[in-house]
Amino acid sequence: MTVLLARLEGVLHEYAWGSRRFLAELEGRASPSPSPEAERWFGAHPTAPATLHLADGTARPLDAAVASDPVGLLGDDVVTRFGARLPFLLKVLAAAEPLSLQTHPTAARAQAGFADEEARGIPLDAPHRRYRDAWPKPELLRALTPFTALCGFRDPDRTLELFATLAVDELTWLVDALQRHGEAGIAPVVRRLLMVPEVACGPLVTAVAARAAGLVEDAHWGAEARMVRGLSDRYPDDPGVVVALLMEVLHLVPGEALYLPAGNLHAYVEGAGIEVMATSDNVLRGGLTAKHVDVDELLQVLDDRPGAVPRVDPVPGVPGERVLPAPTPFFRLSELTPRSGAAVELDRRGPQVLLCTAGRAVVTADGTSLELARGQAALVAAAARDVEVTAVDDPGEDALVFRATVGDA
Repeated sequence: MTVLLARLEGVLHEYAWGSRRFLAELEGRASPSPSPEAERWFGAHPTAPATLHLADGTARPLDAAVASDPVGLLGDDVVTRFGARLPFLLKVLAAAEPLSLQTHPTAARAQAGFADEEARGIPLDAPHRRYRDAWPKPELLRALTPFTALCGFRDPDRTLELFATLAVDELTWLVDALQRHGEAGIAPVVRRLLMVPEVACGPLVTAVAARAAGLVEDAHWGAEARMVRGLSDRYPDDPGVVVALLMEVLHLVPGEALYLPAGNLHAYVEGAGIEVMATSDNVLRGGLTAKHVDVDELLQVLDDRPGAVPRVDPVPGVPGERVLPAPTPFFRLSELTPRSGAAVELDRRGPQVLLCTAGRAVVTADGTSLELARGQAALVAAAARDVEVTAVDDPGEDALVFRATVGDA
């Protein structure tokens, strides 16, 4: 029997960079939490599938439920396009400390890299494994709190102004490279920085941080200087600290969003948000981490073109919905603002994950209803009809529900 509507319990990930407060407070648990809590996954990735809680009191992993009834849960169109797999993964992310510098592969690179490592017999959980599945990982983040990120490369002319102000003797070669080659010099500079001998990394980062200390109140470069000071305290021997100086510093306020396509070098620094991505765990790291960094593979997928930060402006969806458009078929993220007595009637777009982050809401599908409190989620199957979301009267907080579903073909 096809499941049409069920509560979805996400998987909690405790990483060192996570917050001890945000997820606990969102979900009504004791705060601070005993350990840093970084992400809550609401999806069917085989390494951490969410749990479906069914009306008969039983529960099962979402990936197993999809495998047993792919057409009912995903719909014919989604199965045709993506196979018997939920193509998107919804997360709540809460960063109290910076994540690693990273980028994600294109579909072609992911398929080739995964096949290569499978053929060579590298275990999926090996620390040096680069591709853990054959999917790309475009992603979109919508800020729930003030959010800071490093995202993409700054125009080389502006970067030259920054390094002229820093005046670090050990980096005159970097200035020369950007002066001679402009945009074409970015990837070679990144390579050289990431290949700095380990014995020289500490002194280089120390020299850069010392110069940055004098700029923390600078009108033009204060944000970059403060960023480098914070990163150098956490990663005193990591050349990624210097790579970060080539990148744009992005500040989002709650409600703002950014889209990260394949090849975009980025690092989330601090803040909480809703994140949606293709169902992949492929991460190519470039610094600010103790994990494996493969410089050659990183540069194979790196998009080194400077440009505007990829902010996302919302557009109207169905009445009561704001869509955060992204140029990918894997996912579509929107915000629902239901009101008591005025339902948001959802169009049919295949499988849907609905996550409540404020107030309380009721999801109804085919006459069956499920109430969601803050931090709770539901799965709506593709086979469900007459799906709507309404708010529960709460004088203290309006309801806010995020809707993740499949993108347009």
